[in-house]
Amino acid sequence: MDTFSLLFYTFAAVLVFAGFRVITAKSPVSAALHLVLAFFSASCVWMLLQAEFLAISLVLVYVGAVMVLFLFVVMMLDINIDSIRQGFWKHFPLAGGIGAVIAVEMAFVLTRGFDLPSAKAFPPDVAKVPNAKALGIELFTHYLFPVQIAAVILLVAIIAAIALTLRKRKDSHFQKPSEQVRVKKGDRLRVVKLAPTIEAPVAPAADAAPQNGGQA
Repeated sequence: MDTFSLLFYTFAAVLVFAGFRVITAKSPVSAALHLVLAFFSASCVWMLLQAEFLAISLVLVYVGAVMVLFLFVVMMLDINIDSIRQGFWKHFPLAGGIGAVIAVEMAFVLTRGFDLPSAKAFPPDVAKVPNAKALGIELFTHYLFPVQIAAVILLVAIIAAIALTLRKRKDSHFQKPSEQVRVKKGDRLRVVKLAPTIEAPVAPAADAAPQNGGQA
């Protein structure tokens, strides 16, 4: 067995183990961490297949953004595990059947879509170009207009999300930078002249009573 096959089977075994632990872990935090491990293993498999762009995208997008956000949300929500486990075995047959159907569909698509014996080889000039560079050339030459449309749609989605989160509420407090820049000394400091207050002198205490045996 060569080094390539050894690395592939190693990463594939780690990927299968991590995916199994995602659905069997008792803690949601542990399941999320195993999902991060599964993404890293899948990224290593993509690197072995010389798909650098997909590998880096999987790490940056899913591991660096989606999974970290999901992990923080799970940790902050403090989910009650006991209530989630109720009815697990009741719905297990249906979930297992759906999972088996999905597995069969994926196997059918993969076996029909990746027909290596009849696959055409890349031209020599294209095979020399790195994967990320070839993808960039295709996106920004032949598919420039769809990329621009997708960018505009994402920009509209970002603006809409910001507008929805920044709606005015009565109990919200925020600052206005324009007013802070134009502020003057008189707006922050006010000198008030007060009349002096003199406390009355404290009266001396009365003389102590004469001691026993003293003269009146």
